[in-house]
Amino acid sequence: MPKHPAPPSEGLDAHLVVERGSFRLDIALTAAPGDVVALLGPNGAGKTTALRALAGLAPLSDGHLRLDGTDLARTPPEARPVGVVFQDYLLFPHLTALDNVAFGPRCRGVGKSEARARAAAWLERMGLAGHTGAKPRRLSGGQAQRVALARALATDPRLLLLDEPLAALDARTRLEVRAQLRRHLADFEAVAVLVTHDPLDAMVLADRLVVVEHGRVVQEGAPADIARHPRTEYIAQLVGLNLYRGRADGHTVRLDAGPEVSTTENLSGPAFVAFPPGAVTLYRDRPTGSSARNLWRCEVAGLESHGDQIRVELTGELPLAADLTAVAVAELGLHPGAPVWAAVKATQTHAYPA
Repeated sequence: MPKHPAPPSEGLDAHLVVERGSFRLDIALTAAPGDVVALLGPNGAGKTTALRALAGLAPLSDGHLRLDGTDLARTPPEARPVGVVFQDYLLFPHLTALDNVAFGPRCRGVGKSEARARAAAWLERMGLAGHTGAKPRRLSGGQAQRVALARALATDPRLLLLDEPLAALDARTRLEVRAQLRRHLADFEAVAVLVTHDPLDAMVLADRLVVVEHGRVVQEGAPADIARHPRTEYIAQLVGLNLYRGRADGHTVRLDAGPEVSTTENLSGPAFVAFPPGAVTLYRDRPTGSSARNLWRCEVAGLESHGDQIRVELTGELPLAADLTAVAVAELGLHPGAPVWAAVKATQTHAYPA
C-alpha cells in the first residue's frame, strides 16, 4: 500500500479545527489514494470528533478539508463522496442485507434495479451471497459488519471512514473479521481513515498511525516506527514498553525520574529510553553474579494476569512493569509490598533522541 504523503490535488488534505465547549481539536491529516490511516488515542482524545468532521457531521471552526482537490468544508454530509462504517453498524432493521447495501446508491440517484445489482455484487465480494435476503437480526456480528462495509463501499466513496469497526465483535470473530477487513482495505483505491483505541487493529489494518491526545497529534508514522519509538506514556503502554525520558551522555541516560540507565546506543542530549517488561529480571535479594548494568531497588505494587504471563507493577527507585511466568512469581513469593531488585541488561534497552 502507498505510504507517501498525499499531493495537494488528490487524496485527503485536511486541517481539522473543531471547538466544542472547552475542548479544541486541532489536527492535520493527509493521505494518498490507497492509504489507510488509523487515528489512535485514549477516550476523549478527539478521534470521533475528527471522524465526524470528515463526514460533515461536525462543522469546522477553522482549517480546511479537501478531497481530491475539492473543498468539502461547506458540502453537506449527504453530498460528500464519503462512506461511513459506524461502530454499531446502524443497519436498517426492517431491510434485508441486499436493500441495506442498495440504500446508499439509491440515495445518490441510482435506479432501483441498478442499485440492487451493485448491492448483490458487493455482498458476493464480501462472501455474503447466500445472505442477501436476511435481515440484520438474522446476521452474526461478523456478517453485519461486512454488510455495513458493503453499504459504505457501494457508493464508490473517495473517502472511507471506519469508526471502531471491530469493537462490537467477540474475540474469536474479531480475529477473522480483522483479516477480512485488511484484504478489503488493501483493494480499496481511495483514502480510508480508521478510528480505534485497539493498537492491534491499528497495527494490522493501517499503513500509518496518527496518535491523538487532548485534541493534538502527538506522534505519527509507520506502525513499526511508532512501536519501536514511542514518545508518550500512552503510546508506550499501548505497545507494551517501559518508557522514560531523560538526558543522554554517551551510553548513559540520566532519567528525569532520577536513576541512570545504561544503554548500547551512544547519544547526547534529550533522549527516550525504553525496554519491554519481558526484559526485566526480578530478585528477592540483591544479585551478586548478574551481568545486568541496570539494577534498581523496587517494591511490588500489584500483580495481574497478562496473556499467559503475570504483569508485575513495581514502584521504588524506578517505576516499571515486569512480565514473569506464574512459576517465577510463585518461586519468588511475590505479593503487593514485597521488596525486590529489578535488573535489565543494557543490550535489552533502546535509547533514541527525544
